[in-house]
Parts: sequence; C-alpha cells; structure tokens
Amino acid sequence: MRRPQILVVGYNKDTCDERVWRLAYEVGREVARRGAVLVTGGLGGVMEAASKGAFEAGGLTVSIIPQKDMREANPYSTVVVATGISHLRNFINVYSADGVIVVGGGAGTLTEVAAAYIEGKPVVALRGSGGVADEYAGRYLDQRKTVLIHAAETPSEAVELVLRLIAERSRSASVNRPDV
Repeated sequence: MRRPQILVVGYNKDTCDERVWRLAYEVGREVARRGAVLVTGGLGGVMEAASKGAFEAGGLTVSIIPQKDMREANPYSTVVVATGISHLRNFINVYSADGVIVVGGGAGTLTEVAAAYIEGKPVVALRGSGGVADEYAGRYLDQRKTVLIHAAETPSEAVELVLRLIAERSRSASVNRPDV
C-alpha cells in the first residue's frame, strides 16, 4: 500500500529565519515518524529544514527541484526529481502530494497553496510561522470555498491533522468511485 505523501512548503533560504527553520525541521521529523513520505521543492530554507528532519528520522525525502542538475538539491534528498522547468515545478510538487503543510512562505508558496486548493487537496498552515501560513490559516482562498486552509499550532498537530484529512479524502473518494 502506498504511503501518504506530504508536501511541505514555505520560505526559501533567503527568508527563512532560525525559528521557522526549527519548526520546519520538526514538521519533517514528524512526517517521517508517522511513516509518510516527505515531498519538498528540494532547495534551502523550509525545504531543507523539513528534509533534514525527515532524513535524520529515517524517512524518505523526495525533492522536486526547478533545476535540471540533480546536484542542486539539498543534501537531505533521498530521491531527486530534476525538472528543469523553474517555478512550474510548483505544480508537480502539488500533484505529487496527498496533502500540504505550509510553514511561512511568500509568493512561490502561495502558488503551491493555490494549486492544492484548486485540486481540492488538504492544506494545513502552521500558525505562528509567518507569511502565507499566517495570512491564510483558517481561511478559504476564494468564494468557492473549495477547501479550508486548516490551522495548526504545532508541527506535530500539523502532521496529525493533514494525515487525518488525507485519510478522510481518500475514504470519500473510494466511496464515490464507481465499480469497474
């Protein structure tokens, strides 16, 4: 049976401070501890911190990078997907995940949150991490109210919540799937 795949998005290396880095590290560690696969954009900041947390906890880390050279990925990448398509890879990140956890973040993070929202995938924002996470925690992105951007107060709560939402979405999809 396939393990849940959780995308962690947020600040890049230029805007990720030490406090947010530690939060992302804990999110990654919790993802691995609970047996899920960590998916990130594979570079620095929140992506590297989450990858390091998962890697050090013995987890599988998948890094989907915007460059075409796999050596550009952070050193905690177990699997590297080199896309060579710049920011368009944000959509591949979302399509490769069952749910998303947001830790801080700017415009790039917002594109991933919007893609997950459009796809109806569960999104959990880590409140108190700043940026996109704080701006959208507990809100919908638009009037369609496709999916609520859930809020979590701790890294552990964020992982627990996204896994529960993934399971609920999976059960709902299997109930609504016609027999073949």
